[in-house]
Amino acid sequence: MVKPPLAATRRAGFTLIELLVVLAIVATLLTLTLPRYFHTIDTARETVLIELVQKRYLRSLPVDPILESSALWNIVPPPADNKGKVYDLKSTAPGRARDGRALSDL
Repeated sequence: MVKPPLAATRRAGFTLIELLVVLAIVATLLTLTLPRYFHTIDTARETVLIELVQKRYLRSLPVDPILESSALWNIVPPPADNKGKVYDLKSTAPGRARDGRALSDL
């Protein structure tokens, strides 16, 4: 009886070792990139919050990018000579920005 060549008897596909190596590489890449991704999201939220506060002209209460709610703003009353107007909005988000300032002080 004639045996077929070794290459012809091998089935196409990946071995368990090859799959484990690929999964280890993917896990390593995720370990390196996910913290940077989440840091970028936090940085973007802080930037949006700072821009919203600095513009000081809003037709309605915006969504606080940190708390993701428009109902949690701290409304600062105006001086006595501007009664009936909103003077400023402050976030009620806990914690500190990257520059060390409290998020509620931005």
